[in-house]
Amino acid sequence: MEWEFSAVQVVRGETGYALEDFRRDLVQEVRLNMPDAGDEEHTATYNLVYDLTHWLATGKDFDAFLATCAYDPPTCEFLVDVRPTLSPNVEMLGAILQRMIMERVEAGLSLENALVQVDAEHRRIVSGTRPFVAPPPAP
Repeated sequence: MEWEFSAVQVVRGETGYALEDFRRDLVQEVRLNMPDAGDEEHTATYNLVYDLTHWLATGKDFDAFLATCAYDPPTCEFLVDVRPTLSPNVEMLGAILQRMIMERVEAGLSLENALVQVDAEHRRIVSGTRPFVAPPPAP
């Protein structure tokens, strides 16, 4: 994805780009890259790409993520192919998560408590209480 602002600006709080915005934009990116796919395939691909992006944005090892899909060689192949294209998304999601943590620390929480709160907020947002909503197809 491309933005009119940088990840640094997100970390500094110079833009209001939030996790929900990122997820919405990622849905649109998946849809645009898979014009002939149906909603079920869009949803599955979005979930996989988001999970990998989050995994990498939180500093975890790609090979460890890949190992969780070892039972499905086509999925592993897809992940290896898509990984190089995710760098901007990984950077932006990392910036969003950093901003969320910093807001809580600036409000007086300890870093440890801020991390716990951001993790809980992230889980709430991605848990299905805010499900995948496919945008309308482009005209």
